[in-house]
Amino acid sequence: MAEMLSNMAEKLANLAAEMLQDYTGIEENIQTLKTEILMLENRATDVVAVLEEEEIYNGKKRKREVDDWLSNVEKKKIKCESLNQEFEQTRFYNLYSCLRLGKLVKKTRLEVGKLVECGKFSKGIFLDVCKTKGKPLVTTEWKCERSLNQNLKTVWAWLMNDVDSHIGIYGMGGVGKTTLAMLIHNKLLSDPQFRGRIYWINVSQDSSIHKLQNGIANVVSLDLSSEDNENQRAAQLFEALKRRERFVIILDDVWNHFDIMKIGIPLGREGSKLLIISRSIVVCHRLGCQKNIKVEVLDDEEAWELFLNKLGCVMELPPDTETVAKEVVKRCAGLPLGIITMGGSIRGVTDIHEWRDALEELEESSMGPDDMENENSWEELISKFISEELMDRRNSREASFDQGHAILNKLENASLLERANSKYVKMHDLIRDMALRIARNDAGFMVKAGVQLYAAPEELSTLMLQRNPLEIIPDTFFLHMSRLQVLDLSYTWIEKLPNSTANLENLKALLLTYCVKLTYVPPLTKLRALKELDLNRNNIKELPPGMRYLINLKSLNMGCMSSLEMIPTGILLNLSQLQRLILPDHLHVQAEELQGSNNLEEFQGLFYNAHDLNQFIKSQQRYGQLSYYSIVVGKYDSWSRGPPDSKRLCDKLVTLKGYCFGKQRGEDKVCVGLNNCLSDTFPSLNSLRSLKSLRIRHCDEVDCISTVSPSVALTFPFQSLENLILAWKLFTLRMMQSFYSLEEVYVSECAEMVEIIGEDKGCEPETSYNDRGVITLPKLRALSLKWLPELRSICRLTMICDSIENIVLFECHRTKRLPFLKQIRRGKEDKEWWESLEWSHPNIKNKLKPFVKCLELGFQRGLVKPDWTKLVLACLFIRRLQVGSLG
Repeated sequence: MAEMLSNMAEKLANLAAEMLQDYTGIEENIQTLKTEILMLENRATDVVAVLEEEEIYNGKKRKREVDDWLSNVEKKKIKCESLNQEFEQTRFYNLYSCLRLGKLVKKTRLEVGKLVECGKFSKGIFLDVCKTKGKPLVTTEWKCERSLNQNLKTVWAWLMNDVDSHIGIYGMGGVGKTTLAMLIHNKLLSDPQFRGRIYWINVSQDSSIHKLQNGIANVVSLDLSSEDNENQRAAQLFEALKRRERFVIILDDVWNHFDIMKIGIPLGREGSKLLIISRSIVVCHRLGCQKNIKVEVLDDEEAWELFLNKLGCVMELPPDTETVAKEVVKRCAGLPLGIITMGGSIRGVTDIHEWRDALEELEESSMGPDDMENENSWEELISKFISEELMDRRNSREASFDQGHAILNKLENASLLERANSKYVKMHDLIRDMALRIARNDAGFMVKAGVQLYAAPEELSTLMLQRNPLEIIPDTFFLHMSRLQVLDLSYTWIEKLPNSTANLENLKALLLTYCVKLTYVPPLTKLRALKELDLNRNNIKELPPGMRYLINLKSLNMGCMSSLEMIPTGILLNLSQLQRLILPDHLHVQAEELQGSNNLEEFQGLFYNAHDLNQFIKSQQRYGQLSYYSIVVGKYDSWSRGPPDSKRLCDKLVTLKGYCFGKQRGEDKVCVGLNNCLSDTFPSLNSLRSLKSLRIRHCDEVDCISTVSPSVALTFPFQSLENLILAWKLFTLRMMQSFYSLEEVYVSECAEMVEIIGEDKGCEPETSYNDRGVITLPKLRALSLKWLPELRSICRLTMICDSIENIVLFECHRTKRLPFLKQIRRGKEDKEWWESLEWSHPNIKNKLKPFVKCLELGFQRGLVKPDWTKLVLACLFIRRLQVGSLG
């Protein structure tokens, strides 16, 4: 009992001592708590600063325990303030209050101490950095990876170098651009050598600067919700991205270009890359992409492999099913999206009926036959744009074609068209199907591609029946088509145009080219709105009545109307709005008939003599509109005819064939004062600065082309001449020196020609070309000499032709001098001729011998002329032959 009382007394004494200590040391403990809380606050401030720095600029993510710690620090700060306030209000004579407060202060100090210890974060405040590069994207699995892997290797090499910071991937929709980009994204994630961040942002068509900034801010964990100013948002993004050591931003589905600096993307630094995914190469260019790669459709083999992969085949398909399956793949035309969709939709189907039904549905949706021509010329498409007034109006035909080219370029750059070659474009089958489907859903279009038309559609503005096997059109077919504006019956077999055509008063384009059986066109008197009339290549003998009333006509094509007997006087004179006029090849036209054609930009026609050509050129130069022309003077020349189905002339050509310099039109007497110099007889050529091609054939009376001296070469009429074809006599040294723009020379069938470039009459050889005794033709690329039996030499003097590429010689067996030849291919029978050649230096022949090859011509000399489209005799000039260097 005594021991128990003793223990109790000891405990009471300790408690009393502790209470006394709490009572007497309360002020000291409060001050110590304040100090500890201040230290804790400072630590919390430091932690927050590190968090903001790393999260904003390096994309790191904090641990959840850090947020809990910061929350507890804030709570302890509030509790400390409450205790301090209570201490200041407590009266020291209130023993109970002081004892309770002292106990709370002591407990709070212990809690603050624990927070200080936890705030050291010995295991770090961020999640593992390796896990913050990004998450892999789920991609479509391709078993046929040849083209995909090749594209991946190419883009990867660009990403890994230190030169290209902007990279573009472009191609048509559904071709696999995004799949390629996803593979690149995932490879960056898995590559241990790449220690940067990868950010994927979907842009979409309706994106804006603000939306794009939000997208990037979201992936870099930057909060821009409180900032509306575009420049301030860009500045924050810029700083956030700039502090990353390395990053790749992938922008998928970009439709429009934008200012990268306005977004806030810092590029140009080492390790920073921007990968643009777009359908348009123009977007890639405008965003500054230094490297661009086009994702092409799959070839037949890869397409089949992908289809089988999506089909999930583990066994070979039955033969009949495989046949249908290959037709399905063919319909997809190499587009991965279409192949994957079709493969997935037919997966697991074994019934051949379902396979055939799927193919039938696909064929119906494609709205056209398999063999429909898929390529169109640029000219033809632009001509359609003009005929149907699908473009803004321009003042000239050339301006309209420029606008058309700009539109087609945009379509090509957006991967809606593909360039087949320099003159043709094509459209992918699925893109075409989509366009036809859109058109079909428009009330203004009726699409019946490749199907039979049994009834005349009404209320049409455009009717295209070209390339159909039409032979007969009922006379009343167009009776109820009063709104028709464009009618195209080209390449059909009709013999007669229905009389109801004559009442189409709103018609603006009537296209009848290559209607080779056509013999009758009804009167055109009422068709005064007509702007384009194409009668090229038919069997019409007389022009339709009423053509003189087509006062709004801008394009008239009568080329290759070989059966046409005449063009009535006065018709052309009334057509003053014509911008394009193609006349029949065989009918001469008088210049007086073209006096009213003040707007001509393109002209092809045949004049009888120099008077008509001079008068025509003079009148056209007064208005300055004529841009392209192909003019023949004398007899019809098939070489001068442009492509028969061309929608635009591209020549600047004058041809003289069989022209008698001493005859007037309709007269037999010699013209007074007319000499045999070309530029004197045709003074209009002296001012025709744009002339690019000149052909002179079977004009035996011509003595020279021009008498203009080289000293006044700036006024020489043929400064722009690039192509010269002669079946005539020779050049003089002075003349050749004036042809400094000449690119091609063809000389043939001149029985008495001894020398191609001869001396000028009355001039010393040393002074007729230049002081060094050298003729310079800086742009000459080709020289062709054929059937010149008396030709001894091309030129006796030194020639410099820096641009020469080839020379052709045939049936020139008396030729003794060949300057500067590097490679010669000759006929087998010309061996003796080659051995007889004379050289200005004895070592030239030996040096050239390795380049001389014998060529079997495949025909007997003197019996059959070679087909020059199949036989090429190419001889390459040395750019500058230094005789001294040969030894």
